[in-house]
Amino acid sequence: MLRLCALLTVLALAIAACGGGGGSSSSSSSSSSAQSTSTGSAQSASAQGKQTFTSNCGGCHTLADAGTNGQVGPNLDDLRPAKAVVVRQVNNGGGQMPSFKGKLSDAQINAVATYVSSAAGKSS
Repeated sequence: MLRLCALLTVLALAIAACGGGGGSSSSSSSSSSAQSTSTGSAQSASAQGKQTFTSNCGGCHTLADAGTNGQVGPNLDDLRPAKAVVVRQVNNGGGQMPSFKGKLSDAQINAVATYVSSAAGKSS
């Protein structure tokens, strides 16, 4: 049980090193043009998150959607971490994973966390 907790902690930290936090807001009264812009922004953020993940995290982590097969860190498709877990791991590092706080911007960390949390476990 302790090994499982340690593994999950390391994985969470590894994921966090690849992407980040930040908040988002939405309004149910948005117009269709605002929703279209929001969708475009979400797609752009996803593309940025994927690129940031591939460049900074893919050497260590496996994530099918990104086409990466790293063996150092946890397999993110198996782990399927929540966005907050990825943000925390990327910011703080842990185990063999370094902290990416200060190396990646908050926007990059948020984008990678959004990407990983939405793509993990959903092979393309």
